[in-house]
Amino acid sequence: MKRLWTLILAAVMAGGLLAPVQAQDGPLRLTITDGVIEPLPFAVPTFEAETPQAAQVAADISRLVAQDLSGTGLFREISPDAFISQVASFAQPVAYADWRAINAQALITGAVAVNGDNLTVKFRLYDVFSGTELGGGLQFAGTVPGWRRMAHKVADAAYSRITGEGGYFDSRVVFVSESGPKDNRAKRLAIMDYDGANVQFLTDSSAIVLAPRFSPAGDRVLYTSYESGFPRINVIDVASVGRRQLSTAEGEMAFSPRFSRDGREVVYSLANGGNTDLYRTDLTTGAHTRLTTTPSIETAPSFSPDGSQIVFESDRSGTPQIYIMGANGGEARRVSFGEGRYGTPVWSPRGDLIAFTKQNAGRFHIGVMRTDGSEERLLTASPLDEGPTWSPNGRVIMFTRETLGASGTSSLYSVDVSGRNLKAVPVNGGASDPAWGPLQP
Repeated sequence: MKRLWTLILAAVMAGGLLAPVQAQDGPLRLTITDGVIEPLPFAVPTFEAETPQAAQVAADISRLVAQDLSGTGLFREISPDAFISQVASFAQPVAYADWRAINAQALITGAVAVNGDNLTVKFRLYDVFSGTELGGGLQFAGTVPGWRRMAHKVADAAYSRITGEGGYFDSRVVFVSESGPKDNRAKRLAIMDYDGANVQFLTDSSAIVLAPRFSPAGDRVLYTSYESGFPRINVIDVASVGRRQLSTAEGEMAFSPRFSRDGREVVYSLANGGNTDLYRTDLTTGAHTRLTTTPSIETAPSFSPDGSQIVFESDRSGTPQIYIMGANGGEARRVSFGEGRYGTPVWSPRGDLIAFTKQNAGRFHIGVMRTDGSEERLLTASPLDEGPTWSPNGRVIMFTRETLGASGTSSLYSVDVSGRNLKAVPVNGGASDPAWGPLQP
């Protein structure tokens, strides 16, 4: 394990990255901040099929594990065409010299068994240069239709063992699926795997829907609906697709909701009499608490990971900026002081950063800053990037990118927190307003 981390750190430093890593209680953490990293070479031979029915799913799982790791930009898969050794059996000893010869620094082997609809996946991770297995093998059980989840779980475990961070592959994203012309676009809620697969629709297109947000457990989704003609907040159960509306006074407009960290409350914007403030509602009792009382527009609230603070957007200083206050309201402090307008702030799951949308000099950016507003970094730039959301481990940010013009479309993109590895998320049709959910249980 130490040998593999030495190789990773050497690659990081050679690429011009300052990656402060210190000994501590628990796994090491690798923080990539800037520059270019040389991806870690790894090999994934096709997993062994332990039953005749498992051949195709074993091949599919192997490929998806490799795609997950390669897609991070931190790893580089060695083509199977370069393999000297072939892994015919999960139990056979590893010919480390053959893998060293092709510069594989990590090796992932596995075995798959199918019995009826039941699926079992075993895997091992090896540090090739030290000739050791990292932490022993793991086994996951599921169903054949759920083989993609099994692959994501294997990739998450391998990623975590090598980097010391939590994974994010076995997670889902809720978003707004868009279709039709730009001046008459139909929108409905949809949910998908983190990589764009397994899209399922949660609502029809009879009403405009905006800003979906996962609950901390991933079992419910908040969103804004214009079904009544006014923006109102709905809560939908992901499994049953049953929904209910958050109670607000007649004529009031409620929008931009987000769950509290325990999932028991909702914080949101409420517009009434020309004023927009932040409110919090208990989902069990229906009790409402007003959090702000300024004559400005307060919106896009997001809780800190410990639930003690809320970051939000406000134009109380004359232009939209980012502020932080206690979870129960009270005095707020401004944390954005760069040029331009700031909005849609979201607290990182790690608690150290805030992601935001910035508009300046005719360009839109997705950026991050420390929670005190320092060390602001812009990760993207385009005619219209907006609405960041964090992966469960705080490593990746997904957002909406829209192309302008009469035929413009909205698409989902992701970028590493360092600003590297910008790429489109493959979703059929238009898509916007992504919200990343937690790792699945």
